[in-house]
Amino acid sequence: MRLAGCALVLVSLAACAPEVPESDGFDSYNSYAADREAQLRGLPIPSQQVPQQGFDPARASAAIDAAEGGVTPPLNATNLSAPPPATGVVQPYSAPVPQGSPYGAVIGGGETLQADRPRGDAPANIQVQTGELVHMNGGNSGGISDEQDFNAVSSRETIESDAQRIARNKAQYTVIEPTAVPERPGDTGPNIAQYAINTRNAVGERIYSRSSIRLNSPEAACKRYRSPDLAQEAFLNSGGPDRDPKGLDPDGDGFACAWDPAPFRSALQ
Repeated sequence: MRLAGCALVLVSLAACAPEVPESDGFDSYNSYAADREAQLRGLPIPSQQVPQQGFDPARASAAIDAAEGGVTPPLNATNLSAPPPATGVVQPYSAPVPQGSPYGAVIGGGETLQADRPRGDAPANIQVQTGELVHMNGGNSGGISDEQDFNAVSSRETIESDAQRIARNKAQYTVIEPTAVPERPGDTGPNIAQYAINTRNAVGERIYSRSSIRLNSPEAACKRYRSPDLAQEAFLNSGGPDRDPKGLDPDGDGFACAWDPAPFRSALQ
């Protein structure tokens, strides 16, 4: 009976004891000291203040109204050091233009560009030409020639001055006397131009006999040469037109591959 009374007293004391707040674990010593100092002064304990989290309809509605009205939403109460929203129109930064700049004015500046200003890497004492031909009054410096204009020429030239100018031009002439054409050496091979002039038959007209036995096709034989002229020279140099050991003239007209003597013949007419 005595033990039952003691147990009832202990249960009553436990029910009267204050509830210990839950903790996620041990904090640092600085947090413990701050909590102890706040408890002694009767202030709220920092570690027990749980920040409000979750969706706040009032704050969301205020942010939407501020975005639609073009007004900066109110700052968070914890961000006390943030500057107030700027009012008015913010002007873009414009670098100062140095006075007397040789490179013209910056876009939007007040300096007017001069037509005769130096451009690119040209020195200041050289005038940049525009490329247009302009008639020069009183002279012919870079403009269209007026030598065919009698009034313009007579205003600045006389018979004596014109004769002196012609004499000066003649003194500058250099006459080159013609020389003899060098003779062709005798070991340069057959002359296809002379061969074309000496022949009279047309292309494809059979004059020379050819064997029906061929070691290779005429197309393959002609592909060895870069041009018909080279093929004709090789044909004549190998015994043509009487013989055709290279197979360049299968039809026996005396002309190898696609060589045509017509251009050489027409040059004499």
